[in-house]
Amino acid sequence: MSERDDKIDNIVKQIEEHDCKFLRCQFSDIHGIPKNVAVSLKKPSDVEDIIEDGVLFDGSSIDGFVDINQSDLALKPDITTFTPLPWRPDEKGACRFICDVYNTDGTPFEGDPRGVLKSSLKKASDRGYQFNMGPEPEFFVIDKDEEGNYVPADDAEYFDVEPLDQGTDIRKAIVLGLEKLNFNIEVSHHEVAPGQHEIDFKFDDALRTADAVVTFKQAIKALVDNLGYKVTFMPKPFFGINGSGMHCNQSLFKDGKNIFYDPDTETQLSQEALYFIGGLLKHAKALSSILSPTVNSYKRLVPGYEAPCYIAYGLKNRSTLLRIPASRGLGTRIECRSADPSCNPYLAFAVLLEAGLDGLDNKLDPGEPTEYSLFALTPDEIAERGIETLPTSLWEAYHALEQDEVVQNALGDYVYNQFYNIKRAEWDDYRIQVFNYEREKYLNI
Repeated sequence: MSERDDKIDNIVKQIEEHDCKFLRCQFSDIHGIPKNVAVSLKKPSDVEDIIEDGVLFDGSSIDGFVDINQSDLALKPDITTFTPLPWRPDEKGACRFICDVYNTDGTPFEGDPRGVLKSSLKKASDRGYQFNMGPEPEFFVIDKDEEGNYVPADDAEYFDVEPLDQGTDIRKAIVLGLEKLNFNIEVSHHEVAPGQHEIDFKFDDALRTADAVVTFKQAIKALVDNLGYKVTFMPKPFFGINGSGMHCNQSLFKDGKNIFYDPDTETQLSQEALYFIGGLLKHAKALSSILSPTVNSYKRLVPGYEAPCYIAYGLKNRSTLLRIPASRGLGTRIECRSADPSCNPYLAFAVLLEAGLDGLDNKLDPGEPTEYSLFALTPDEIAERGIETLPTSLWEAYHALEQDEVVQNALGDYVYNQFYNIKRAEWDDYRIQVFNYEREKYLNI
């Protein structure tokens, strides 16, 4: 019996053990929002046909996929992603595969975000590299006040404990639920803003991590909903307090060694790490369209709230776009601080990888690290030092994407065109709106 057959047999046994009556075939749209087709299992062995044959679905109903005249697509399960869903009722429970999207002729669908990341990872693998990612997605637990407005569910601050932190029991329930999904949780804590939390899980190769981020967000929403609250991954849900980021910690391995680490340099960073940083800095403006992909994202990326605004790197410096955390050796990594949890992790990780590889290929020197607080400088002082700023709006970001062939090529022509058109329409829809702020400020003009 082959290794694949052993895995399928184990899946059948798990379905029997958990009495799963429904199998969700999950995939993501261009925004990273999970979608699924639920298949009723008459008997556990029915899963074998689904693994072999896949499941057809209407791709024209999915944002960024296909037109109605070419709507049929197929989902093919990745059998390594099977898991029961712990937030579903035990009776008539559900289980899940994450799937790749195919055309009906058996070729991969070029609009599948997971396929985009797999393509980028293959380019790296062909050169002997393994790209690892450790994300830190932040989120708010929110409630409604007496007037029906959404408000933070507690008044606690960074690392607070009970009684200020009312989220301790919530985080405990989340962590236990995530562990049932085989997450290796490293830390969980209250974040800076009221109602804001962070739960970090162990780094892994970028594909598994992207799968994990999608699962993480879906699971947290379901688990907290069962507790009577709501979770949002909106980057800036409330004015005047910090927004939510998803710092992306990247490392590149070859032959089991972290090539970003060099014990013989003053900083213990290798030349490869510096070139990789150079690539990320060069493409930072276009990367912003993928890492910070909503109108709301740019209300987080403003001075005064710990979010990066300036295209620079530093060692331990949290005011720069990129920083190098203190740990070295196998833990040496480059942290990108501009990404937020509204991004599609498949697309985000793909463009970060290819921007970094472009830095390696072209030996892009990032210059000296910035070791002072950029937040303490005036705009004129920033300009005098030759430091550029990140885009301040989605409009600026998608226009930067227009000019960056490396990031476009990472996405592929199909996804790039779909993404660009969707974001342009999103900006146009936003810019014609009239908000209460404007009426209050200008009504008597």
